[in-house]
Formats: sequence, structure tokens, C-alpha cells
Amino acid sequence: MRRPATTALRTTATVTTALALALTVTACGGDTGPAAGGGGELAGKTVTVAGVWTGSEQKNFKKVLDAFTAKTGAKTVFVPSGDNVSTFVGSKIEGGNAPDVVLVPQVGVLQQFAKEGWLTQLSPKTTETATAGLAPVWKNYGTVDGRYYGLYFKAAHKSTIWYAPEALTQAGVNEPKSWAELLTAGRTLADSGRPAFAVAGEDGWTLTDWFENVYLSQAGPEKYDQLAQHKIKWTDESVVTALTTLAEVFKDKQLVAGGAQGALQTDFPGSVEKVFGPQPEAGMVYEGDFVGGVAKDEFGKKPGVDAKFFPFPAVGTGTAPVVSGGDAAVVLKDAKNADAGMKLLEFLATPEAAEVWAGAGGFLSPNKNVKPEAYSDDTTRATAASLVAAGDSVRFDMSDQAPAAFGGTKGAGEWKLLQDFLRDPSNPKATAAALEAEAAKAYGN
Repeated sequence: MRRPATTALRTTATVTTALALALTVTACGGDTGPAAGGGGELAGKTVTVAGVWTGSEQKNFKKVLDAFTAKTGAKTVFVPSGDNVSTFVGSKIEGGNAPDVVLVPQVGVLQQFAKEGWLTQLSPKTTETATAGLAPVWKNYGTVDGRYYGLYFKAAHKSTIWYAPEALTQAGVNEPKSWAELLTAGRTLADSGRPAFAVAGEDGWTLTDWFENVYLSQAGPEKYDQLAQHKIKWTDESVVTALTTLAEVFKDKQLVAGGAQGALQTDFPGSVEKVFGPQPEAGMVYEGDFVGGVAKDEFGKKPGVDAKFFPFPAVGTGTAPVVSGGDAAVVLKDAKNADAGMKLLEFLATPEAAEVWAGAGGFLSPNKNVKPEAYSDDTTRATAASLVAAGDSVRFDMSDQAPAAFGGTKGAGEWKLLQDFLRDPSNPKATAAALEAEAAKAYGN
């Protein structure tokens, strides 16, 4: 099951709950915004929106929908899709009950929808507003065959390493600025009594994120794009080099809490708990900006105070990577209220819409026109600024660009092979060959 790009904390139970909610909401109408009054250009219209978000994410997105209602008079209905957005939307279209707008968390799924002929191109107004606020790279990820379909509204910064300040202070360690410094700091942490990293090896997607950051920094954005599109093979020397670098962490029991075996039994929430929980077992955890939210919501840590981060450091002579994920809003061609749906996208393209969620927390916008003071805390403000400052050097999560059979299936493809590599990182060349064999099948070339 493929996880959403912007939020990792999705267990099977959550997905089951989401699907149940989807059926309930669909059955009973599920208005999420206040009832539209008599005014507004869309009074009497209802916009149905499907997306992966549950819990606090769904609650906060509904505040954005409420703002749209207040502005236009349209009612809104939010339907949780579960993680398998492709299957959900396909079944809705087949049943003649397509939502108007879908929030798509993977580039590969957006491309699939476009090739199926399911999507409506963004309106000129949406395109104009988005172009004014987004770096061109975000438009590129929303474009298929020269047509602009997907508006990136919510982003994740997946190049952050989070740490417990007291652990680094006790070890006399400063925030590392390079890969070499990171390994040295990690070993110093271990010598002081706490292993360096809690690695969520049970969730294969976290291992793809580790690889992507190392690869982007070492090989550079051009090679990254080529590998993401399978224009170069996974047996390329650049892949072997990145795996060899990653093995420096995976093979070192000082650096991985519980060693490989312990990591393979640790899921993402468990990795955060090992650093920020009541009985800490590691000093640092690598993952995206959403780690701060989990540390805050689950363990009462205050981001920027009890839970801090530093940027994923540059590897070798490369530059510091900025890997991102995101959710793109699309309008379905067969939707009953596609025109009203496009009006929602026109609104989502504005800083005004993003600032609603920014104030609620747990959100990053790729829109450079969102005011920094709109964010609810300094830590989020800093990660948002870093994401925007990266401009076109941002690269979208590589596994989310791949066919799901390779980049997004539990127990298969890249997820499984990197878990195998964590278990035994002694032969990077053999792992690269295995990755290429699976990629060739998934990409069909």
C-alpha cells in the first residue's frame, strides 16, 4: 500500500477507518463546510473533494474549504479516499459518481489519471495565479504531455534530520554540516550512551527517502531526474556509489539503534518515539517536516525547543539536498460540478487559501507568496522558507514518481530491496542490479 507523499503516519487501521468514513460520508452527503447562504457566485453548488487526509489534516483542510464557502457560497463535501487513490477514483468514475476535485499525493498517479483522460486542464486564471506563486518545478510536476493538470497545494520537506537537543548537548555534539560530520556526530552520540539514528526499516518508504537524499546530493539533480524517469539504469555507477554511502550508516551498529534487526522491526511512528518518547533509545531520526508534528501531538514535544532539526547535510562535494513531496489538486472531467471544482482550484492557488491551513499548523506551502507570519511556529516557518528558497533545485520524492509496483508497494520493488539492503549492506552492486531488474519490469523497458 502506497503512503501519501506528505504524511507518513498512515497505518493499515487508519486506511480501513478512512475507507469506512468514505462510505459513510458518501452515503449521508457529508457537508464539511457551513451551509451556503443565499449569496455568492456558487450559491446552490456543491463541490465534492476526495483526498487521503484523515485526522488533523482533514480537519484543517476543512477550514480551507470553509473559507472557500464563505467566499463563494458553494457547499463542500470531503470524502476520504484511503491511500489507494487510483483505485478509489477509478471505481467512482466507473460508478458514475466521480468527485469534482481529487488531491493526488503521487506524481505517478497524476500522470496515470491524465493518460486515462480523466482530468481537466487548469483554467487560465488558476494557471496565472499558480505561475505567480510557484517555482516552475511545481508546474512541471503537475504537467503531463504539455498540459497543466495538477495544482500543488500542500508540500512536505523531506530533507530534515530531527534530534533530541539534550542528547546532542550531553554528547557535546553540534549540528553537523556535512555527511562526514553526521557520521562522526552519530558515533560520538553512541559513545555517550545513545545510538545515533532510529531507522524506520519496517516501513520501506523511509529507506527510499534515505537513498533519495544521498543520491540527489551526490549525483546531482540531472542524474536524479534521469533515474526517476528510468532514463538511466539502476546499475549506473552513481546508484552503486549512493548505496555504498548509505551502507556507511546501515552497517554501523553505533549509528542504527537496535542494529538492522531492530530497525526492521521499527515503523515510522516507532522511530519518532525512540527519539522523543518517554524512554528514548536514539538521538536522531531522519524524515520529513512531519516528524515535528508527531513529536508534538504524540509526545508533547515543542518543535524548536524539545524537538529540533537540521538540514540533511551535503554528501561529499555535492550540495545539500531538498527532496519534497506534495499533494496536487486536480479536477475530474466527468465530475458533475467540474466548473465549481475549478473555482475551488482557483482559490487553492492563492496565498489566502494556504494561509488558512498555515495558521492551523501541520502544513507547508510551496507558494512563495504565503506570508511567513502566517505559519504558527518558528520551526515550520523555517522549513517553509527552506523549501521555497530551494526553488527549482527541489526534487520530488523519486519513489512517488515511479510506477507503484516499483516505488510504492509494501513487500515489493524498491521498498523490499532496500529493506534487504538494510539487513545486509555488504554488496551495493548486487542491490543495484536487483533494483534495476524490478524497475525494468515496472517501467516496461
